[in-house]
Amino acid sequence: MKNLENVKKRIYEIIQIGNRADTPSLIFDIFIVCMILLNIMITFCQTFAQLNRFESLLQTLELATIVIFTAEYILRLWTAEYLYPQEGRGLARLKFMRSFYGVVDLLTILPYFLPFVFPSGAVAFRMFRVVRILRLFRINAKYDAFHVITTVLKEKRGQLLYSIFLVLVLMMASSLCMYGLEHEAQPEHFSNAFSGIWWSVSTLLTVGYGDIYPITVGGQAMAIVIAFLGVGMVAIPTGIISAGFVEYYTSIKDGTVTSLDADFVTLEITLEHPFIGQELERVPLPRGLYVATVLRDKEVLVPRGELRIQAGDVMVLGSMCRMRIEASLEEVAIEREHPWIDMQIRDLDISRRSHVIMLKRGNRNLQPQEDSRIREGDVVLIYHR
Repeated sequence: MKNLENVKKRIYEIIQIGNRADTPSLIFDIFIVCMILLNIMITFCQTFAQLNRFESLLQTLELATIVIFTAEYILRLWTAEYLYPQEGRGLARLKFMRSFYGVVDLLTILPYFLPFVFPSGAVAFRMFRVVRILRLFRINAKYDAFHVITTVLKEKRGQLLYSIFLVLVLMMASSLCMYGLEHEAQPEHFSNAFSGIWWSVSTLLTVGYGDIYPITVGGQAMAIVIAFLGVGMVAIPTGIISAGFVEYYTSIKDGTVTSLDADFVTLEITLEHPFIGQELERVPLPRGLYVATVLRDKEVLVPRGELRIQAGDVMVLGSMCRMRIEASLEEVAIEREHPWIDMQIRDLDISRRSHVIMLKRGNRNLQPQEDSRIREGDVVLIYHR
């Protein structure tokens, strides 16, 4: 029985994504990526009538990839108790099945088998094959390069949504103006305000299909103004994302870790270490320590709360014991009726030379994000420069 548990645990370690220190796990990741790409390529090839003579070969290859995906799904379901160690065996499997990537894995294989059960819905089931592309995001999401993109988008989502709102407002205003200027001159093209919206979209996004355009002097003048405004408006989201990347890498290079002037220690996670499989926010750290970064193979990972510790990781822990805490570090206990309760960190009324470096919630140390909400009982750790 113990040997079976050891085998199960080893299988879990191999099929987990992103563990570059484990050669079999890395090989498995590469193999799965190749199978996903092969499956997607087969799906594209099956749409070409010229390749009908290879239909039997394509179907055989597709069946092989589906068998591999099915086996992987069963193994992930079987080892779910290690993915969610705080849950029981049955609850862990149910939690995996209900998770986003668990649903993606299931939808990857279901479209192949469902037509055999429901032949009348074969065409509709084929549409779900596009879900297989999402499996590539599952692989990329476990590597830090992909996390950089998602982190920047999350941090800048407020500015991005506002810039998109401005574009929509400009689009509606320009469509109404163009309808008013061009309706009498060419009612067949600008028959209603929606026709103006189609023109404004093609102009603002610099597509310019040429199927509808102004012919009056006023309409052409308006088109020139809208074209100039459109270039600037559409460029705003690009500038926001670019600035986000610059801020992100600057914060890693010259951010909180170096400014705190703290002592650092490293903790190597061996195969039998109790931290393995735990999310970073649930790691029981001694008082006064925080996770500065996590080294995995040759990558430096950002210490997000949902990051899971793996065998071979090196945790870089910062110690604040040398700091003059009364001068530069402040702990704010959030008690009942505290004005910060339910506020997001970005909305806190603190000095611009101060920033929140940690949230202590029960036995967990949370890495603060701009949208993190403060709850009663939290301890907010603020660094004053």
